[in-house]
Amino acid sequence: MSLLEEINKEKSKVIVGQERVINRIITCLFSEGHILIVGVPGLAKTLMANVVARMLDLEFKRIQFTPDLMPSDITGFDIIEEDLESGRKKLVFQKGPVFTNILLADEINRASPKTQSALLEAMQERKVTVFGRTYELESPFFVIATQNPLEQEGTYPLPEAQLDRFMMQVIVDYPSLEEELKICKVEPNLSVINPIITKSEFFKVKEEIKKTFVPDKIVEYIVKIVRATRPSDSPLSLVKEFVEWGAGPRVTQHMLKASMTLAYLNGDKTLQKEHVDEILIDSLRHRVILNYSAKLENISIEQIITEVVKFVENNI
Repeated sequence: MSLLEEINKEKSKVIVGQERVINRIITCLFSEGHILIVGVPGLAKTLMANVVARMLDLEFKRIQFTPDLMPSDITGFDIIEEDLESGRKKLVFQKGPVFTNILLADEINRASPKTQSALLEAMQERKVTVFGRTYELESPFFVIATQNPLEQEGTYPLPEAQLDRFMMQVIVDYPSLEEELKICKVEPNLSVINPIITKSEFFKVKEEIKKTFVPDKIVEYIVKIVRATRPSDSPLSLVKEFVEWGAGPRVTQHMLKASMTLAYLNGDKTLQKEHVDEILIDSLRHRVILNYSAKLENISIEQIITEVVKFVENNI
C-alpha cells in the first residue's frame, strides 16, 4: 500500500470523500509548498487540516482572519517581564501562532493587506522579523489558507505576489449524494486518527522524494506548458487574446517538485507524464491572469490551460 493510500484510508475514519483535496494537501506539504483552498463554508476544510496534522504527527494551529486582525497577532510581539530575582524589567518575545508546523489561515481574504503580508516572509523565507529581530520557523512550516468564494463584501483579494507563494489553489466541491448520506452518519472524532508516520520519518520521506528519477522529456513538457501560458511566448491565439499575464518561472519549480512528490507518494520511482497532468490545473489556475475580454466571452482559466496542454502534447 502506498503512503497516499494509507493516508486516505486513515482519514476516512472522520472525513467522507475529499480524496483529491487531501492528496493535494499532502503533496504540497512534502514539496515544501503552501496551499490555498477555495470553497463555501461547511466542506470540512478545517477538519481536513486537523486530520492531516494528526496523521503526520505535526503541530497544528489555526488563525481566524478578520478585518481587525493585526500582523502581531500572527507573528507575535514583545512583552515586558520583571525578573523576580534582580527586579529588572526585560523584553520577552511572545511567539505568535505562525510558530507551528501546519498553520490554517482561515478566510485569509478577510484580513487587511498589511496583515496578509505578515505571512509573506514566513511563507517564502521560513522566518519572521519583529522589531528588527529575526526568528527562524521550525521545519516543516506549511500554510493551508482558505477562502470563501461567495462573500466578497468586506474582503481584500490576495495580490498576485502573494498568490504566487501558494504551490496550488484547489477548489473544494460539494459532496455527492452518496457521500452526503455517509456524512450524516460519521461522527468527526479526531481522537480516532492515528499517526501514520513520525516527525523524524517525515523528513526521511522528503529525502526519498528527491531520489525520484526525472526524465528530461518531462522537464521539457513542464517548461513548455508554463511558457505557453505567457502571451509574449505562446503560439496559441487563445492565450494572446484572453491572457493578461502568464505563469512565472516559480511555477516550473513548483510543478516539478509537486509531481515528483506525487510520483513517490503513489509508489513510483520514476516521474511520469500522468503525475504532472494530475497537478497541472491546480498549480496554474491562480497564476494565469485573464483579461477583461475573457470575462466578456465567459472564458475560464481551466479552458485556457486545457488548450495549452493539448497544444504542447501535440507539438512536444
